[in-house]
Amino acid sequence: MKGFGDMMKKAQQMQAKMAEMQEKLGELRIEGNSGGGMVKVTLNGKGDLVGLKIDSATVDPEDTEVLEDLIVAAYNDAKQKVEAETQGEMKKMTGGMGLPPGLF
Repeated sequence: MKGFGDMMKKAQQMQAKMAEMQEKLGELRIEGNSGGGMVKVTLNGKGDLVGLKIDSATVDPEDTEVLEDLIVAAYNDAKQKVEAETQGEMKKMTGGMGLPPGLF
């Protein structure tokens, strides 16, 4: 039974670390940009959009399609950075646990 108790203790520690990591990711701010910085999107570590900046020079009422594409590109850039950061945090947290790759 000692093995089960140890396993439960490790599970509780892991749960506490996960909660801490979720809080940390919620506070994290990651910026993506496109058009050489003409459009900037800020996401938190959970992937929620928390900011958008658009250089006024990119706003052309006659050609909104370019601006739309720049926003999507900036968002995708930020999202990719968030995913990389999240993976890194998960790897640090689960490093010594011997979990199978891709579990998180």
